[in-house]
Amino acid sequence: MQLGEFISLGLYFVVMIGIGIYAYRKTAKDVSGYMLGGRQLGPAVTALSAGASDMSGWILMGLPGAMYVSGISSSWIAIGLVTGAWLNYLVVAPRLRAYTEIAEDAITIPDYFEKRFNDHSRTLRIISSLVIIIFFTLYTSSGVVAGGKLFESSFGLSYYAGLYITAGVVVAYTLFGGFLAVSMTDFVQGCIMFVALILVPLIAYSQFDGLADLNQHVSAVDPNLFGFFTGISALGIISSLAWGLGYFGQPHIIVRFMAIRSLGDIKAARRIGMSWMIVTIVGALAIGFVGVGFVAKTQANFTDPETIFIFFAKLLFHPLISGFLLAAILAAIMSTISSQLLVSSSSLTEDFYKSFLRKDASQTELLLVGRISVVVVAAVAISLAYDRSSTILTLVSNAWAGFGAAFGPLIIFSLFWKRMTREGAIAGMVTGAVTVLIWLYAPITVDGQSLSSLMYEIVPGFVLASIALVSVSLLTAAPSAELQATFDKAEAAVRA
Repeated sequence: MQLGEFISLGLYFVVMIGIGIYAYRKTAKDVSGYMLGGRQLGPAVTALSAGASDMSGWILMGLPGAMYVSGISSSWIAIGLVTGAWLNYLVVAPRLRAYTEIAEDAITIPDYFEKRFNDHSRTLRIISSLVIIIFFTLYTSSGVVAGGKLFESSFGLSYYAGLYITAGVVVAYTLFGGFLAVSMTDFVQGCIMFVALILVPLIAYSQFDGLADLNQHVSAVDPNLFGFFTGISALGIISSLAWGLGYFGQPHIIVRFMAIRSLGDIKAARRIGMSWMIVTIVGALAIGFVGVGFVAKTQANFTDPETIFIFFAKLLFHPLISGFLLAAILAAIMSTISSQLLVSSSSLTEDFYKSFLRKDASQTELLLVGRISVVVVAAVAISLAYDRSSTILTLVSNAWAGFGAAFGPLIIFSLFWKRMTREGAIAGMVTGAVTVLIWLYAPITVDGQSLSSLMYEIVPGFVLASIALVSVSLLTAAPSAELQATFDKAEAAVRA
């Protein structure tokens, strides 16, 4: 690691820890303050926090790599994600913000499910919290692994040192500052990612004598890279667009909507969030496309498409700037890890400890349990990350589909359909999760291809979960008048 890169990264870590200390002093000393920031997030912090925790390292490594390999046809997944994020702001955000506050101040997704359907059996809370804890522990492990590999490949440190540095900094600011620290650091990290994804493609493009020169070198590599429909089938396009369905069921994203200051701030958050997302996604795609032409023009020794951003950062910029750009990757990784740690911690605290072990626990005790839970989940994630050949990462790559199918239909119908019942909610959640698992792991092939390779598993999972949810709800007794009155109250708050 060069001195300039070291200085930039050091400053980045100092800022993250400083934000954690500030948030610790500002956060209300109760569970709602620790888990949701007292529902006082402004629109800008909400928007960039949701975006940064969503994107993770894929926007700086995975998406540019996909464009580098597949060309313009890889844009379909970006279109699906932008559409899904916009609908999430438009459809889910206002109603979830209103309903979770009206429903006895629900502060976690399982808590919301239980209160929305008055589930005294605790079945909804147990199933949903188990899904969250298991998948997010694995998700967190994936982020820690990414941090370890980044430090190993870019900074010359050992993989294991990278694991502890990445996890250690995230745990430090999440442990003390809670949701406010996570959201504020996400905001800063989102700004870093935004600047990086504008700066890198522009400087890389400046190495060419205009667009014609770039296109000539890309075409020399493969003319098919310009095709919007080249190398992708109709089912492939549907599968790519279906990534957008996952947004409705991602706990670490939709929890931001629960924490925003007021319903009136959601419109501003949507405009900021979508502008940020469109610019960063276009920038990521541009890095991959320009990378094809640059490598061809310079005959550079480059083999790993997913590292094209790192390649540009270290080759085209002064070490101080390249350190900042590499910090953008770390920011993307950390923003997602911190969100997942906090959601897992809140589920362990509210949905298990308080609900089943200590119903009368004080706020001080619950805060302590929440902070201990952050450390425990991080420790498990690090231990899983020690096995570099672990197949856990394969499972984690499908967690988006699992959450989207299990929670997505349940969230949408619970916010818009008064007739939905507890039994329907359980049926929909279980059906969605099981369908995704079957689609992934059942030894079923069609013309020698696995089900997952034919169509992204979120599509059948989401559709079948919706069918099960509606069918079982109609076959069971309607919700009580009290529950329907609460629904009407939340609906009135949104319309007002």
